[in-house]
Amino acid sequence: MITTDFVPGSPCWIDLGAPDVPAAAAFYGAVLGWDYESMGDGEDMEGGMFRKDGKIVAGLGKLTEEGARSAWMIYYSVADADATTRAVEQAGGTVRVPPTDLDEWGRMAQYSDPLGGQFAVWQPGTNQGVELVDDPGSLSWTELMTSDAAAAREFYGGVFGWRFGDMTLPGGGGTYTLITPAGLSEERMHGGLMEMSAEHLTLTGGRPYWHPVFAVADCDAAVARVRENGGSVQMGPEDAEGVGRLAVCLDPANADFVLLTPAATG
Repeated sequence: MITTDFVPGSPCWIDLGAPDVPAAAAFYGAVLGWDYESMGDGEDMEGGMFRKDGKIVAGLGKLTEEGARSAWMIYYSVADADATTRAVEQAGGTVRVPPTDLDEWGRMAQYSDPLGGQFAVWQPGTNQGVELVDDPGSLSWTELMTSDAAAAREFYGGVFGWRFGDMTLPGGGGTYTLITPAGLSEERMHGGLMEMSAEHLTLTGGRPYWHPVFAVADCDAAVARVRENGGSVQMGPEDAEGVGRLAVCLDPANADFVLLTPAATG
């Protein structure tokens, strides 16, 4: 589970780069019940924050990188962004945005893993990260689709110290690798990774990619809102034993995310 104590190596922030910021704000507002708070002046709405029940759940900004696809970026908490940058480079990754101070809020950097999967880190200052997780309408899991699970484990294990555990998916669906921050129990698993052949990684032309999983109270109803508001569904809704009911979705700009109604416990 994801919590807001944000130990090193745990997901702490997400933001979306969108070609049309007002359209993205309207879509996620309709699907997840988010309120958008612009940080700019006027009607351009170049960037801001999403809130759920008054608490910050994500960021939104204008997609400015030429040739880049609209996508969610997942940030992992670190004690030292410069040290993490050195670890990324030593492990064969690439620095996309070097460690950068964002006033007193914190320090961020963005990278690509050796196969091209993009991710980021956050060294907290006054801002620790999102304020709501693991509740309906907020981040509940992070997931890497990769063409080489063994290489991903080696890279991310070296950078973050993550621990990994494999589970066999039912119906011959392959192996899913669960991710836990260093030094914590399996109750604190925050994500997973899944190996797929490059030809099935169609969103990125064969490159690995991370995407967020958002908890929702009713997956089917949320999927209906995705379709009603110009998004589409790649898979589901379907039941995953012991996990819940889920669907893999695309927003109108083809940024991917997962909706999950967790299985009842107890």
